[in-house]
Amino acid sequence: MRALLTKIEQASGLDRFGDRLQQAVQGVLRPQRVRDLLHGVWLGHPLHPAMVQLPVGSWISAAVLDLMPGQRRAATTLTAVGTLSALPAAVAGLNDWAGLSRDQRRVGLVHAASNSVGLALYGASLAARLSGRHGLGRTLGWLGLSAAGAGAYLGGHLAYKQGAQVNVSVSDLHLISEGWHPVAEMTSLPQRELVTRKVDDVSVILYRHGDEVTVMLERCPHQSGPLGEGEVREIDGHACVVCPWHGSTFRLNGGEVVHGPSPNDQQILPTRIVDGRLEARLP
Repeated sequence: MRALLTKIEQASGLDRFGDRLQQAVQGVLRPQRVRDLLHGVWLGHPLHPAMVQLPVGSWISAAVLDLMPGQRRAATTLTAVGTLSALPAAVAGLNDWAGLSRDQRRVGLVHAASNSVGLALYGASLAARLSGRHGLGRTLGWLGLSAAGAGAYLGGHLAYKQGAQVNVSVSDLHLISEGWHPVAEMTSLPQRELVTRKVDDVSVILYRHGDEVTVMLERCPHQSGPLGEGEVREIDGHACVVCPWHGSTFRLNGGEVVHGPSPNDQQILPTRIVDGRLEARLP
């Protein structure tokens, strides 16, 4: 399986179709509010993995009921619930997929294809059950669950091996030692400009507004973009930093995500000023 997944990651032949699909998805889901909704910005957590719980749970439950006598109606209902709920989950997944790097999109494309096969099989299973062909419906359902299971395996690879839609910057916290660390002299910090410094070996950005200074991890949680090279914008009365790679936007006074594709907040370090020197520590 490792060798197969590596081949998928390196399958540049998928890019022709993947690039076109990415443009189509971004064209259809153009409004920022729609993209943020589907990314899970309002939730502070990726929306797609939360949404897939309903179809997967329904389909697994239907498969169990198919093994029990007298449960045709309940199994049919669960098959219908799973099939219908898979559609919005797929839209959220496509929205996330369109913001990934190319090697991630290749695996994501096969993940989506496998799930599409599963969805088609479950649609056929539902049609067979509703027409009274429950034996065929059960067989198609089990085949659909197998295809969806393969898709879930690929989704796990995307998240846990390739880091898709996970907070890739939070691991930097493990590189910072305990205690307070000197960061900069207050007199050296300009007002309302991004400054990059290091805490131990971890890059952070500083933003001074009056006597208040924000110390934020510099790697964007979405794809490790350099926030220190980003643009500062005022959004809804708050100064925000915009990642120069994919446009993820975070409030500089709290780290809250304002716009995706990142669904995660950015980590802020607690600060204090001692004898005119700014210090920071682990949260």
